[in-house]
Amino acid sequence: MQFATRLNAIETSAIRELFKLLGKPGIISFAGGFPDPALFDVQGIAESSRTVLANNPGPVLQYGATEGFQPLREGISQFMAGKGSTVAPGGLIVTTGSQQALDLIGKTMISPGDKVIVEAPTFLATIQCFRLYGAHIIGAPIDADGVDVDKLEALIDEHKPKLVYLIPTFGNPSGATLSLARRQRILEIGVRTQTLIVEDDPYGELYFDAPPPPSLLALSDGVPGSREWLAHCGSFSKILSPGLRVGWMIAPPELLAKATMCKQFSDAHTSNLTQAICAHYLTLNRLNDTLAVVRKTYAERARVMAESLRRELGSAIDFNQPQGGMFFWARLTGQSGKPSNAAEFAKRAIDQLVAFVPGAPFYAHDPDMATLRLSFATADVAKIEEGMARLGQALHA
Repeated sequence: MQFATRLNAIETSAIRELFKLLGKPGIISFAGGFPDPALFDVQGIAESSRTVLANNPGPVLQYGATEGFQPLREGISQFMAGKGSTVAPGGLIVTTGSQQALDLIGKTMISPGDKVIVEAPTFLATIQCFRLYGAHIIGAPIDADGVDVDKLEALIDEHKPKLVYLIPTFGNPSGATLSLARRQRILEIGVRTQTLIVEDDPYGELYFDAPPPPSLLALSDGVPGSREWLAHCGSFSKILSPGLRVGWMIAPPELLAKATMCKQFSDAHTSNLTQAICAHYLTLNRLNDTLAVVRKTYAERARVMAESLRRELGSAIDFNQPQGGMFFWARLTGQSGKPSNAAEFAKRAIDQLVAFVPGAPFYAHDPDMATLRLSFATADVAKIEEGMARLGQALHA
């Protein structure tokens, strides 16, 4: 078969390929980016499922509007208002997870050869998605406070990209959170250069102690003109259930209209049933209690992972302590002859029945081969401690 030439620029997800190695009995994995299913509010989701099927089931089992189930659009509008963002129900569309929102942005905005700036490192699926549409991807460096805005601004001025993609809050894979001052500057840069800023925010509710700075969307009301150059992608996957496949996209009207048209060609609409379940769930006032449990659990796991990494690997690894989200981003130092290549270290770790994701695939170019990502979301405290002990054994193997 002669496949489309656009497939030549992409390859199978390195993370998905890694999962093929995880079939050994007894392996402890920190490789996935999944929420802990033990923390899903099964009772609340079941109650909402029963209710929407018992009360006028016809509409929720039928075809629906591409823009989304109206009660859910209203519920998301209220949810965003609670996060400081003013969004009318008509100012958003419901997507099949935030992943589809990113795909729709790729379809509507990127022509072959267009330049796109992303964080280095960034979400692997975004790199693959934008490459599929022919983007020339440029990485902007980050630190513990998120993307380096001075360097980002210089890259925008030099390359004049079609868009900039950021995960400002508890980034994947970096775990970094963009500071308030940097957020405001990015909005100002977007206006000055007339560059679309895409904010991906699936993790913002997963803070441990104090809430993070307001989203770019929430701050945009205070930066004149910035809303015209800002798209915001959200999701219930990390805070309610990824199986529902419900996300959303907030964008300027012209972009939203084009994205809606492209969604018609893709899937007609996101499942009315799962949209209705989410809409009803939001009326139960259970989400805050669910999130309180998730935040406390993840905070404890992150604390234990940090302590265990320091104890078991010591000076062989550097990392920043995340303040929320699901990930540690770490770097092997290579001190005293210890490993400095994360891909090689990953093989040694698998032999010790523990897994993580090497960092190289998260870079669009020029990867730092010493970096790696560890997720603490799905492993309990005992498994984290045992897993870090196994990493220590791999270090000396």
